Amino acid sequence: MVEFGLIDEWRPAPGRLVTWFASADSVARAARAPAHPAPPSLQQEQYLRLAARHAGADFRFSGLCLVTARIPTADLDHDAITRAIHKFLLRHDTFRTWFTVEPTGAVRRHLVPEADVEFLPVDYGHIDDPEAICRHVEKTTPGPFQWDCFTFGAIEHEDSTTVYLAVDHLHTDGLGQYLSAADFAQLYAAELWPDADPLAPAASYLDYCRNERFLSDQQTLASAGVKKWLALLRGNDNRLPGFPLDLGKKTDGYHRSAHRGIVLLDEEQGERFEAVCRANSADFAGGVFAAAALAERELVGSDYYFGMTPVSTRTSAAENNSVGWYVTLVPVAFPLPERLTIGRAIRTAQRAYDSGLLLAPTSFHRVLELLPADSEIKTEPGWVTPMISFIDARDFLGNELFDSLHAGVFANRAASEEALIWINRLPGQTSLSVIFPDTAIAQENVGRYLDTMKSVFGAIIDSAAEIQ
Repeated sequence: MVEFGLIDEWRPAPGRLVTWFASADSVARAARAPAHPAPPSLQQEQYLRLAARHAGADFRFSGLCLVTARIPTADLDHDAITRAIHKFLLRHDTFRTWFTVEPTGAVRRHLVPEADVEFLPVDYGHIDDPEAICRHVEKTTPGPFQWDCFTFGAIEHEDSTTVYLAVDHLHTDGLGQYLSAADFAQLYAAELWPDADPLAPAASYLDYCRNERFLSDQQTLASAGVKKWLALLRGNDNRLPGFPLDLGKKTDGYHRSAHRGIVLLDEEQGERFEAVCRANSADFAGGVFAAAALAERELVGSDYYFGMTPVSTRTSAAENNSVGWYVTLVPVAFPLPERLTIGRAIRTAQRAYDSGLLLAPTSFHRVLELLPADSEIKTEPGWVTPMISFIDARDFLGNELFDSLHAGVFANRAASEEALIWINRLPGQTSLSVIFPDTAIAQENVGRYLDTMKSVFGAIIDSAAEIQ
């Protein structure tokens, strides 16, 4: 399995800790990097503006992603790791960029020359306390307005080594975190065994950002995709989607993240769930959103479901090999009539999901930028919506190694204003993880939501008898 959670829930075994940081000379040279014409992606720009507005928070407001794995050797070649890190950072150009927010509000990218990139190891000796290692990772990985907002590490145990990459969310999405681990493993292997298979070419994330912005700038209020988005919002009482239950949010101050996770389905249940979906002309994803809609109806009596889901915007083989934030939000919206059967819910959810995918080229960020000042649809700076992300990780190359590598994906306790849900189908089980504001009310209501979701998934499996 893959472990999901918050960084302070990570419990690495004691060992000798070595961390790779950008050298002082490299950081100084990077700070002089010239501005580059490639804009941030729309997702990056919103993220950076939000981070800049809350720079005064007394904690790390922005997201930090931590990917870990435990490999069955304690004899790592530190020089080979250093060379692999260098090649990895040059392979993915997002890691050579940093940003400033100008007084005018413009977000400007800077590109660090390849010759200025240098990461070196620092040996911290043996550390017994797992919490101390967690604090070390968070404390020593800079935030999104510093170039070197990513670190690499190894914790050497007696018979194995835990390796990690900590990177600000600015540079990575879920697939990017997997690609980072896979790429680094191959690059390290190539340093040890010169006849190892070379990596396939990776696209430039900067080229993607330029293209995304060019296409986005062509869209207006008269564009078909924009009009469809606005129609969905108007059909939702001119509001962005929200979590169905009270999260106990205050109107001032900050909320830190909390995490809950459950196993939704074991392997056999997952196959039965998929069989029900197939029998209703749907994929597993259609069943996921049908379950979410039925759970919401059971909890609050909703007659309309409006959810958001992140999807990858990678469109080529080279982009599928590229680390970056290649993500956009798409809607999943459909009515919930009173006499809605499970089969009809699944079919309707699948059609809504497929329809939402057609809006992937129309960024929701751009849609909200286009709203006139007198629009009945109101949004605040730094708006957030809940989301449900579904990934079938069994499609990932090397997924059969997840268990043996004790893989983990963790996030910091950043600011949290909504419920963000990840449903991951893995070899052996399907899990649900949710990050939400850490309030007493949210703890109770998120617990209710998870119980209801698990119950609905079970009901969908049981409905197989009705279609046989």
